[in-house]
Amino acid sequence: MSESITPIEVRIPEVSLVLLIGASGSGKSTFGREKFAPFEVVSSDFCRGLVAGDENDQSASKDAFDVLEYIVGKRLAAGRLTVVDATNVQPGSRASLINLARAHDVLPVAIVLDMPEQVCRERNRLRPDRQNSDAVITRQRDALRRSRKSMGREGLRGVHVLSSPEEADAAVIVREKLRTDLTDQHGPFDAIGDVHGCLSELETLLTTLGYTLTRDDAGRPIDAEHPQGRRVILLGDLVDRGPDSVGVLRLAMGMHAAGHALVVPGNHEQALINALGGKKVNLSHGLGDTLAQLAAEPKEFTDALRAWLYSLVSHLVLDDGNLVVAHAGLKEAYHGRSSGRVRSFALYGDTTGEVDEYGLPIRLPWQRDYRGSAVVLYGHTPMLTPRWVNNTLCLDTGCAFGNALSALRYPEREIVQVPAERTYAESRRPLGDPEDVPVPAGQGPATGSEPTRADGTAPARAEHTAAGHPDATAPARPEAGTTDRSAPGNTSLLGRARAARPPRERAADELRLDDVLGRRSIETGLHGRVAIRSENAAGALEVMSRFALSPNLLPTLPATMAPVETSREEGYLEYPTEAFAGYRAAGITDLIAEEKHMGSRAHVLVCRDADAAARVLGTSADTTGAVFTRTGRAFFDSATTEELLGRVRAAADTAGLWDTLDTDWLLLDGELLPWSLKAEDLLRGTYAATAAAGRASLGAAGADLARALARGVEVEPEAERTASRLGHIEDFAAAYRRYVWPVEGLDGVEFAPFQLLASRGAVHHERDHGWHLDIADALIAADPATFRTTRRLRINAADPDEVSAATTWWLELTAAGGEGMVVKPFAGTSFDKHGLVQPGLKVRGREYLRLIYGPDYTDPGQLSRLRDRHLGHKRSLALREHALGIEALTRFVQGEPLWRVHEAVFGILALESEPVDPRL
Repeated sequence: MSESITPIEVRIPEVSLVLLIGASGSGKSTFGREKFAPFEVVSSDFCRGLVAGDENDQSASKDAFDVLEYIVGKRLAAGRLTVVDATNVQPGSRASLINLARAHDVLPVAIVLDMPEQVCRERNRLRPDRQNSDAVITRQRDALRRSRKSMGREGLRGVHVLSSPEEADAAVIVREKLRTDLTDQHGPFDAIGDVHGCLSELETLLTTLGYTLTRDDAGRPIDAEHPQGRRVILLGDLVDRGPDSVGVLRLAMGMHAAGHALVVPGNHEQALINALGGKKVNLSHGLGDTLAQLAAEPKEFTDALRAWLYSLVSHLVLDDGNLVVAHAGLKEAYHGRSSGRVRSFALYGDTTGEVDEYGLPIRLPWQRDYRGSAVVLYGHTPMLTPRWVNNTLCLDTGCAFGNALSALRYPEREIVQVPAERTYAESRRPLGDPEDVPVPAGQGPATGSEPTRADGTAPARAEHTAAGHPDATAPARPEAGTTDRSAPGNTSLLGRARAARPPRERAADELRLDDVLGRRSIETGLHGRVAIRSENAAGALEVMSRFALSPNLLPTLPATMAPVETSREEGYLEYPTEAFAGYRAAGITDLIAEEKHMGSRAHVLVCRDADAAARVLGTSADTTGAVFTRTGRAFFDSATTEELLGRVRAAADTAGLWDTLDTDWLLLDGELLPWSLKAEDLLRGTYAATAAAGRASLGAAGADLARALARGVEVEPEAERTASRLGHIEDFAAAYRRYVWPVEGLDGVEFAPFQLLASRGAVHHERDHGWHLDIADALIAADPATFRTTRRLRINAADPDEVSAATTWWLELTAAGGEGMVVKPFAGTSFDKHGLVQPGLKVRGREYLRLIYGPDYTDPGQLSRLRDRHLGHKRSLALREHALGIEALTRFVQGEPLWRVHEAVFGILALESEPVDPRL
């Protein structure tokens, strides 16, 4: 780099389409290679080589650019910065790429390498693979010079010109976050719906929310600050209709300048910008009154207001992408994007261009098809009550029309309202569409560590009231400063207690095939996106629809568990050494080993009483929970299930868990014993039959060989091998008999809990396993006849003595007939540099594996063959199922709609359809 050239900053949006523009020999490819990551640059030459096998074959250019635009489109759809390396010197060659950026709502920018013609010619001559004539270079430079002045009019949002090799070398690419990107700001926030000039109500609401107002010498509010650092989000439409639009603007501008508020513009602010800019506007809907109020203000205020309004961006993405705010809402494809249509959607919603019978724009219900994980808060369309539709919440409750001003406390999910002091304007359309079904405040999805309902209880599972229907009584306006603390119940899968007239928006309990079928990916908080194959989804649908419990009783499914790496220990296929070494390699040494019971994996979902079950699960009085398998099937008939749930409930009462955990429901993970409870057909039809056939055939063979030996026939090797195999058969029979005992009803049935997965307001996967086993021990102490102890041993994997002691413990456990153990990070969910760490590794005993791999698997030849088993797929499956399980529970606890919970639950079952060695 020349010392005489100051580094030149080339600022580009971090999500954008960058066009490198310049004649042949201007250094575009070198610039792209040096300034951007390899996969960020898409070269026309490379695409020409892809389709023709020769980067210089100009006859392939049309096909090459088809390929280039396809690749660019895929990258932009994924939100990745993309650089196009092509000459792009003519407006026509740039137009299709600029349109591609618009189609994906990203900003197109240009970096022009306008090198001296002699430099281009010299560089071109040094390229043995491709040489363009001097005339071609001259034509390209002339085309570039002619179009440079018009580039800004083509839709490019930035044109950076580098005019010499030294400037190009000195250029530093600076990637700038979009102004909508506030993902690093986590709140807590208080989002406030459309104020519309209602300053007095805004002051009351801010005070109710705990903010302290600051006033100027004239007594006018100019700021509001919360003692706990909370911030306000104003969702637009601050002006018009109400009595003091200027006062609202003054307060909003002051809070924004002080960092105490975030603001997105509404369509009424856009109209005000147009009016202040001298454009011809319609003075209806209160704009004329706002302009009259502004006319009485000093010019300095109006100038500052105009600049402030221009500075507001269409929407904001907050809290690591978990929260999106826009005046009229925003569909998921537009989150964090930038284009004219994104801004239009954020300001006006999804409109048809037509008007309804009231003369107002017809707006399409984009919320009905919203599938995003981010909460979207918006206003724009006045409603009687705030209501959740999927993962979105409308906070415009028509204050100017005499109803109320509403706020949502985020992440607490608490709605706070103050009533309008009077009616300032008449609404042309009744508040709330007659076919809309509002959901009471305090309900709906949120993000945060332990989200709660407004009253501090668990999030509700979606109640629909009749409010908003033509024959419904309009709800009373709230008392000043009140918080809606309704405690709604739930609806079942079949839509129990729906209003007779179905809502236009999707009901929270409505499930659709397109939620689960086809190839799809599900975003998880622990493991990123988990892909589901279409053929596996189809298989899961068969199981779920024919055999599984109703989805409202399945907040998750038990995940499969990864086996330990194959051991090289003589005589063993699995051994504890590999489990300890595996976690040490991940940097985790504080471990716990838990006894692995030979039972059937089960989840027990139990509610404190019938009222809690109705509230949490939407069930009738005779169903207070569920006991289900890894595929969602019920273990027992309904009467036996309720009997077992009654015992669990009573033990929880005795142990004081309801009050200790402040919950009215529990979800326990454990093993139901005996194994024969669920596997009787397997035992009779496979294991017992195998043992009987082995005894019969090998016994007869052994007798024949013994007679042959008595006659002096040399069959000693065959006789020894047959005796050995008969011994293996006896070992096989002894192995499965340990896990079988007679039961009658629930007599003889035991449940061995080892983890409390979730309770009201919390998913407990980050709790250490000592905490979980303390909960289990409390249940065992309360009812030792129903609950079985899980023996455990805490281990420091970095201490050879402790590792040796744990190995001895496992050997003794399995020698006594135990299945084996599960080794887990003591701290619970853990991560290493590669991401999520296996939540547990099962180390199964030598004799138990005889049931899995066959009576003779311990023969040296068989063991040698089995050591080549492939574990990677099974271990990947365990991580993905665990992540989906926690994701489903998180959505359930946060009160998300049933279809959102079921999407993740169904994904677990679909993964179970993936082809994998069942013995693992």
